[in-house]
Amino acid sequence: MTTTGEEHTAAGTGPWWWVRWRSAVLDAGLALASAAECGGEGVRFAHDAGLPVPIGVVFGVIAGSVLLVRRKWPIAVVLVSIAITPAQMGFLMGLVGLYTLAASELPRRITAALAAMSFAGMLIVTFVRTHQGVMSGDVTMGDWFVPFASITTAIGMTAPPVLLGLYMGARRRLMESLRERADSLERELQLLAERAEERAEWARSEERTRIAREMHDVVAHRVSLMVVHAAALQAIARKDPEKAVKNAALVGDMGRQALTELREMLGVLRSGNGADARGAAAASSSASLSSSSSSSASSSVSSSGAGVAAVPLAAVGAAAAVAASRAAGGSGAGAVSGAGAGGVVEGPCLAELDELVGQSAAAGMVVALSVEGDVRAYAREIEQTAYRVVQEALTNVHKHAAGAKTYVRLAHRVSEIAMQVENECPPEVGAGSSVRLPSGGNGLLGMKERVAALGGVFVSGPTDAGGFRVSAVIPA
Repeated sequence: MTTTGEEHTAAGTGPWWWVRWRSAVLDAGLALASAAECGGEGVRFAHDAGLPVPIGVVFGVIAGSVLLVRRKWPIAVVLVSIAITPAQMGFLMGLVGLYTLAASELPRRITAALAAMSFAGMLIVTFVRTHQGVMSGDVTMGDWFVPFASITTAIGMTAPPVLLGLYMGARRRLMESLRERADSLERELQLLAERAEERAEWARSEERTRIAREMHDVVAHRVSLMVVHAAALQAIARKDPEKAVKNAALVGDMGRQALTELREMLGVLRSGNGADARGAAAASSSASLSSSSSSSASSSVSSSGAGVAAVPLAAVGAAAAVAASRAAGGSGAGAVSGAGAGGVVEGPCLAELDELVGQSAAAGMVVALSVEGDVRAYAREIEQTAYRVVQEALTNVHKHAAGAKTYVRLAHRVSEIAMQVENECPPEVGAGSSVRLPSGGNGLLGMKERVAALGGVFVSGPTDAGGFRVSAVIPA
């Protein structure tokens, strides 16, 4: 990962205030050069001031060595260079000090003030020295040379280091900003990748749950009817052979249809590869994301298998719709409208409720269907969900309350559709009876998820009379 300026500074391994050893060596070299320059100029300063030469040299060496702390205290370096300007020493220190000051993070008004002081000091000293040279005859130029030399020298000693420092400081800040932006983008990309992975895993989990729910709704009802008919066949086999033969044929037909539905689903699950399969999976995942209800479906995920996420899930929906149509008593040919050519998958509808109730009545259940309100068409998802709720409720009656009288009520209201399946207390079952069907415990959960996905309300529970009631209201 790239590092910002602060992280880069914190990660430095140089001594004291230096980030790197290279910077420390550079400053030490500049300090030695400045000390040598000021020490040499200290000889002339000692002669002009009437001081012993060693004192002037020591003064120059000490003053020039201040350049060592230019990164830590750039203001102090510039002030020292301005202070020793009248002694005509510290030119290197002045140039480097102004550059460091301009490149630092100090406020620009401080840099401008110190640069102006350095310019004024250099202008005055140069003017005095040049004027003295003209007056003594060392310089034979005209009077115009004194101000020209003073201004040129002052500008040359202050403007270039300040401008270069401002440029380098701006460039360094730009690089630090780019590093920070790179860090920020990298962190955002990591977060997006993590969130995308979480969303993909969540989508796979939702799809596994949806497929498990479809298979449960399609197969459980038919298998339950098969078990009920098989129990009835066992009871009347000796008393009424002709009726037993009819029941046996009915059980055989249901078993063959159930096997056909399972083969279709498993065939679709195993045949998913290539771009078409990936496109179908992506489309089905998007549809599942937009209509998923909550994360409470985790209890049924474990039964669907880990490899389901890689299959063409839209095709699974088509197979489930075909199987649902056959479970309702249809041939399945019209359950899918152009599914092979990318058409819209059609599931069961409310018009098939009569046939669904008739199947339960044929299995020996005493069931009554009542419809209230004006019958009208609803969205496909609403009709399919309402059908599944009634289907699963009847299946639960077969499993847990065999022989109980059941009432199916459907109410068409202004802005919603309501359905209720209520069974009375089941009669006592003899000790030798085997009409007890296994339950996976996911039927009520699947109904609740379907209804909640459409913004509806689902309620289920026992009644005071000892029966059981399933109620659902779906916005229309």
